[in-house]
Amino acid sequence: MTDTTAVEQALRTLRDYIRWGASRFQEAGLFFGHGTATALDEAATLVLHALHLPGDLPGTYMDAVLAPDERRQVVGLLLRRIKECKPAAYLTQEALFCGLPFYVDERVLVPRSPIAELIEQQFAPWVDPDEVNAVLDLCTGSGCIAIGCAYAFPEARVDAVDLSSDALAVAEINRAKHQLEDRLRLVPGDLFQGLGDARYDVIVSNPPYVNRAEWESLPAEYHAEPKMGLESGEDGLDCVRRILADADHHLNAGGILVVEVGSSAETLEAVYPEVPFTWLDFERGGDGVFLLTAEQVAEFADVFRARAAA
Repeated sequence: MTDTTAVEQALRTLRDYIRWGASRFQEAGLFFGHGTATALDEAATLVLHALHLPGDLPGTYMDAVLAPDERRQVVGLLLRRIKECKPAAYLTQEALFCGLPFYVDERVLVPRSPIAELIEQQFAPWVDPDEVNAVLDLCTGSGCIAIGCAYAFPEARVDAVDLSSDALAVAEINRAKHQLEDRLRLVPGDLFQGLGDARYDVIVSNPPYVNRAEWESLPAEYHAEPKMGLESGEDGLDCVRRILADADHHLNAGGILVVEVGSSAETLEAVYPEVPFTWLDFERGGDGVFLLTAEQVAEFADVFRARAAA
């Protein structure tokens, strides 16, 4: 058991507490992958949050001495990360996506999709930004992809769908946070179910795609997230199959379908060997995101529907 009083007496500066937190995280065997990649980055995130300081704090502040009450707050938050094994974003209730701040809690996945990079690039070169008038985000969760798209395409209408009422409640908080009530529609429903015959120039989704066995073996930090946002059947493709089966009914000519399937990419190619999925590359890391044009979705529509029904 950590003697917090001794820690608070021994450590003085911002640098001290970040180093101490990183060491304790490594010692505890925590997992990092929900916005930070290392124990040091995670400790810095939590220490700066506890002190109400920005993440881009200049290095000249690293030797600033903490007041006694600040030391207690910092140590308490770092120890919570160890005890609860929750991603840091759940402790701070904030995550960045597309450079934008989002409220998050245990009702939604922590935003971390490489799709952010595509949004920042306005999905170039696959679409003409001036021709994008309607965007659909399936399985929106916190709303981060939909809101990122609303910024990327300021003239477009954006629909965001989720089956979880809890997730939509969080998305509503973020819609208000970014003052997008007039441009972003939150739709409760199961994928395309509540959209009628609406069509879109861009359909984008980060759906559940983890297979059942993989989900069971994931670190505790993933099990702190909602299971329905991660696990999707025996092979991880239950949700993706249904997206592919119905996408042609909702894509405009010249449009694109972009879906993250992560670790299930190889399985997807095995299920649909005849489909020429385009696998996208990311400068900031990440993989397992495919793109199909509206024409390709239409060409293989019968294949997609037949395998979804099998």
